[in-house]
Amino acid sequence: MSSDLNRRQCLLAAGALWLPMGSARAGAQAEEPLANSVRSAMSAAIAADAPPKPAFATVEARLAYLRWLGAMSDRLQRQKSERLTRLEFLETTWYESTRAGLEPALVLGVVQVESNFRKYAISSAGARGYMQVMPFWSRLIGDGDPSRLFHMQTNLRFGCVILRHYLDIERGDLFMALGRYNGSRGRAEYPNAVFAARRRWQFTPPSAA
Repeated sequence: MSSDLNRRQCLLAAGALWLPMGSARAGAQAEEPLANSVRSAMSAAIAADAPPKPAFATVEARLAYLRWLGAMSDRLQRQKSERLTRLEFLETTWYESTRAGLEPALVLGVVQVESNFRKYAISSAGARGYMQVMPFWSRLIGDGDPSRLFHMQTNLRFGCVILRHYLDIERGDLFMALGRYNGSRGRAEYPNAVFAARRRWQFTPPSAA
């Protein structure tokens, strides 16, 4: 166990790769057999119909969300200049990531590395949309229509559910889950690129005076 950990630490230290903002790294999830229970659970998670409008138990929680939304909107302006489009994307990303139990900064980091926030990006492997979801997922857990992967919320939902699935398979090991998401499990380049991108989207609320 310790040798595997040391190897991973060496990969992270020696293989770090920062991708320029204009680059994209295509997702190439491998099609693997899914247990019926897993397929059913993922299908239900994809099919659940809920609008990406958050509800908060307290005023403080809502204010924290609005501060996050404002900060992220400023950071995303370079990629999405139209304010309403930008806010809709961020609201949906926050909703789908938290719904899947993922950190919004992580999901934004994945989107940056995978597609550089291009809604209609297509990789050489055929992966589609913001989170570069492979079309076979539409057949396995969706309605069989891969064109829907260009729909913003559909793509983000698929990507978040798939990443959550890989994280569960890897027992919480984000390094390995990201590698599996990209089809490069065990290599450092892709996880390092996502970890570097995630730092851009992390948000610490200002301290109360």
